Amino acid sequence: MKKRTLSLMLALTMVLAFTGCGKEDEEPPVEPESSDAPVISIVTDDQSEPTVDISADAAAADDDEVREGMYRSELTNEWIDEALKDQRPIAVMIDNEKTALPHYGVSQSDVVYEMTNSTANDGVTRLMVLFKDYNSIKQIGSIRSVRPTNLQICPEWNAVICHDGGPFYIDDYMAKDFVENFSGTFSRVNNGKSREFTEYILEGDIDKNFASHPKYSKTYNDYHSEDPHYQFTSASKPNDLSQYDDAKSATHIQMPYKHNKPYLDYDAEAGVYKYSEYGTAHVDPGNNNEQLTFKNLLIQNCRYVQFDANGYMMFHSIDFNRDGYYITNGKAIPVTWSKEDELSATRYYDKDGEEIVLNTGRTYVALVPDDIWSGLTIE
Repeated sequence: MKKRTLSLMLALTMVLAFTGCGKEDEEPPVEPESSDAPVISIVTDDQSEPTVDISADAAAADDDEVREGMYRSELTNEWIDEALKDQRPIAVMIDNEKTALPHYGVSQSDVVYEMTNSTANDGVTRLMVLFKDYNSIKQIGSIRSVRPTNLQICPEWNAVICHDGGPFYIDDYMAKDFVENFSGTFSRVNNGKSREFTEYILEGDIDKNFASHPKYSKTYNDYHSEDPHYQFTSASKPNDLSQYDDAKSATHIQMPYKHNKPYLDYDAEAGVYKYSEYGTAHVDPGNNNEQLTFKNLLIQNCRYVQFDANGYMMFHSIDFNRDGYYITNGKAIPVTWSKEDELSATRYYDKDGEEIVLNTGRTYVALVPDDIWSGLTIE
């Protein structure tokens, strides 16, 4: 792989802090919630049909192999239906407060971002979850509001972001041509919780949203880059990081987020990292209570700016030569990461300046505030 040296001048936009918008869990949405959203019964285990998980082992094949009617997903490198090849992914904002648990659909995702959502509430995190084959999943959520950071990262996937409003700090980012979104237009589920925890994407919701936004394309549009977002190794030749003399053992990763205290433990037999938070395994009742697992972990040390006294914040997701880690197959290596602009993919480089190569499977991306970075534990 060609060595790449970046040389660029960063111009990070400074955002002015304005008067606060209320408490984190009571923020007013930018767009009104849909008043005619149906209220239905919650999806239970026996109503759900798990999708087939094409793991790295099951997908093991020579690079030249071709499967009729299938292609390798640009998000995971797994074999999926060729009919999905040009379909844009959706990026779903999912509430990660304990009251919002359990999450539905996350274990069937392709890429999961976790990042601090507010400097208040012990640095509560929120998830942004990407789905390519979203119509195969019966229930996703619960849905919550979006932040400027998400609107800088989402365009690098040419994804449509799905959320329910957000603080006025998002306005300038929402106005950009390459940001397309569905807000507050999903189904309500009678799950016995207060209203802010009852919005989910159910079957047909995304198609209805596209129908009501005729200018939005379901397929990749002009802002989509033809360059691969991630570099993947051959599924038959997994990357065990043995080529790196600075690789270290990584079987338990304790994230430094204080509010939910997430951690990931390596399952050597399955070859994946199992995600837990709030002291228990993260399971998905919409997928037979499967625990959320990842093949690849990308952890980024990020600068951020706090907008106001209420804790609203934004990461500098566009930055250059920042520290991070790539973790897979029980090992970790230090990396640097860079992102040139909203439409450019975040790139990760090893100590020699070579872009890293990921393994086939789901990826976890964590944006960690630089002032708690030292609390990250890898052992």
